[in-house]
Amino acid sequence: MFYLTRLKTEKKIASILRKKNWQLSIAESCTGGLVSSRMTDLSGSSEYITVNFVTYSNDAKVKYLGVNETTLKDYGAVSSQTAEEMVNGLAKKTGCDVALATTGIAGPTGGSETKPVGTVFVGVKIKQTVVVKRFNLNPSYSRIRMKRKFTKHALEFLLEQLTNS
Repeated sequence: MFYLTRLKTEKKIASILRKKNWQLSIAESCTGGLVSSRMTDLSGSSEYITVNFVTYSNDAKVKYLGVNETTLKDYGAVSSQTAEEMVNGLAKKTGCDVALATTGIAGPTGGSETKPVGTVFVGVKIKQTVVVKRFNLNPSYSRIRMKRKFTKHALEFLLEQLTNS
């Protein structure tokens, strides 16, 4: 039952992308490919998925997405600035209509007072509009549960932005 419920969000996203004839690309850090996996669980996803990246390291964010090293130094990999640069770079590199990026702290280590474990920034770019949202999840979740929750929030945020576009 969980699997069928879970696919509702993906199906709604896919429907909008197909209807508008838009291409989606995804860049993931903290979710490690789970967003891409969920979107490609649907048959026919190659109609609207172009290129996806798992850019876990800062070097990969710079090399593949064009994130500025100064941004990473000044704000950190887990920041609204980095999420914004990730979606902008992804859209530029792939030519997609819709870009989604995730960057966060899945734990159980790596958190700080200002960015505790459970912090994730999700960036969405639709055509020329970029929106970044911060989510703060329960830091006591296991790493695996945290990644799944990050993914759920990212897909729901993407759907919300697509619905409002």
